[in-house]
Amino acid sequence: MFKNVIVRRPCRAMVEGITSAPELGKPDYELALKQHDAYIEALKKCGVEVTVLEACERFPDSCFVEDPAVITRKCAIITNPGAMSRNREAEMIIPAIRKFFSDDKIEYIVDPGTLDGGDVMMVGDHFYVGRSARTNEEGIRQFIAILEKYGLTGSEVPLEEVLHLKTGVNYIENNNMLVSGEFVTKPDFEKFNKILIPEEEAYAANCIWVNGKVIVPEGYPAVEKAVRDAGYEVILVDTSEYRKLDGGLSCLSLRF
Repeated sequence: MFKNVIVRRPCRAMVEGITSAPELGKPDYELALKQHDAYIEALKKCGVEVTVLEACERFPDSCFVEDPAVITRKCAIITNPGAMSRNREAEMIIPAIRKFFSDDKIEYIVDPGTLDGGDVMMVGDHFYVGRSARTNEEGIRQFIAILEKYGLTGSEVPLEEVLHLKTGVNYIENNNMLVSGEFVTKPDFEKFNKILIPEEEAYAANCIWVNGKVIVPEGYPAVEKAVRDAGYEVILVDTSEYRKLDGGLSCLSLRF
């Protein structure tokens, strides 16, 4: 069960954030704020305490708080994001993490290692880590070494097509995993009950489980139905403006 969630308000500069899909257009900032409000409300419905950090205009992508840190039940790991424009975001998240973890339980990924939290998927005490354009071999080596120090485990998953691991695969507890694209056939996930996401709704593979409920992006009926059919209560949240920046539901929060 999660008790706490950290989010950061989107900044006006988000319209200049990194994207691989410029054809979707620039985000509408006012609409993004409204969607962020709805996201926070959805989280509160799941019974968590939400810490809302102020917007930071220096970093257009800073609302995606999942990338600069990974929080486990035993420690917090400050990552070293792979995109140069996002690298300093890791420093910005530390004061918020210190409210929940003492300094001896805060670990760091350091150069030349890079790691984005969006490449990390927690399944119990095991962490799958995607090797991507943003997360390199050295970052994964450091990350797994930190996990093992705390009695946790990790394994690398090579990515061929997607930006981040959780772009295409997300664990929603009870041995259920949402999978799309290249993850449908990956041997790493054979033992799970795989819920296949149709290609045209691949964006919505990025759902989040929070205390028995699953938050699903609005506008993806096949995914919504599949999650409901798996026995979950669903909360829908529109993330259209974050999609324009390659962002999804998991990217917008740290849940622990």
